[in-house]
Amino acid sequence: MIVTLTVNPSLDRTIELAGELRRGEVQRATASGTHPGGKGVNISRALERTGLRTVAVLPDIPDGDLTLQLDAEGINFLPIHTRKPARSNVTITEPDGVTTKINEPGPELDRSELDEIFSALLGHREYATWFVLAGSLPPGLAPSYYADLMTDLRTQLGESTPQFAIDASGPALAFAADNAPNLIKPNSDELAELLAAEGVSTWSPEQLEADPALTATASRTLVERGVGAVLATLGARGAVLTTREGAWHGRPRPIRARSTVGAGDAALAGYLFAREMNDADAPLALATAVAFGSAAAGLPGTEMPLADEVDPSTVTITPLP
Repeated sequence: MIVTLTVNPSLDRTIELAGELRRGEVQRATASGTHPGGKGVNISRALERTGLRTVAVLPDIPDGDLTLQLDAEGINFLPIHTRKPARSNVTITEPDGVTTKINEPGPELDRSELDEIFSALLGHREYATWFVLAGSLPPGLAPSYYADLMTDLRTQLGESTPQFAIDASGPALAFAADNAPNLIKPNSDELAELLAAEGVSTWSPEQLEADPALTATASRTLVERGVGAVLATLGARGAVLTTREGAWHGRPRPIRARSTVGAGDAALAGYLFAREMNDADAPLALATAVAFGSAAAGLPGTEMPLADEVDPSTVTITPLP
């Protein structure tokens, strides 16, 4: 079972425009939709569609709009009851796939709520194979939260600790990456920021996206420092997977992107699915990740693809030196 934790979940509203976004003008939407959101929530939603067992741990008020929608979608989740509802985010997509997001900060969590989150993760220790710690942190939470949580869980569980996958950004990712997670999944912006913060390089996101071999070189510095694997997503150029055994670039076939929101989350879900269900090797896990992410980008809003909408055989895998 894969357990996802989203400490700052959201209710995501997506608005599709017929043309480009024009500031200061009135525009009519061609479509709109609302989905449960937050990285961990999206990963659980994607995994549920594959038949892989998952549970999404998240804070929300009792019978909040977010948890009601998760329940309506049939997603297996464990709510941590809070005093304030989950935040709301707005996404605006243009016909060419350009996406604009407006994210609220989210409510603060008190000590008792954080303790309940920890207890919820411990409660799944007998079944969990992965703990996925994903998304932004709410106001008031230390940037070392994910790293500290990993340490506390390892102290409690010892050798039976599940693997850790981290999908975060900024200082939260930097702290977590220094605590030997089994997997991190940055995009090019997050990877460039992490490398700059670690004093490794000043490569730009554009340089990393344009050169998969450079992305692999950058990722290797993190693997050498204790990260088990780096799955770096590069937008339309696919993704690069770097482990101690090697590095590979996965490139999808061209698609018409409708919304890139949640595509990275779908990619991580695809990687975990391949590892768990098929015991896939690194190249196949990468191909599955890229196929999931590409399929999600072709759907509106933060919709996640069904298993039969994903075809890893369409992804070109190239070993990197």
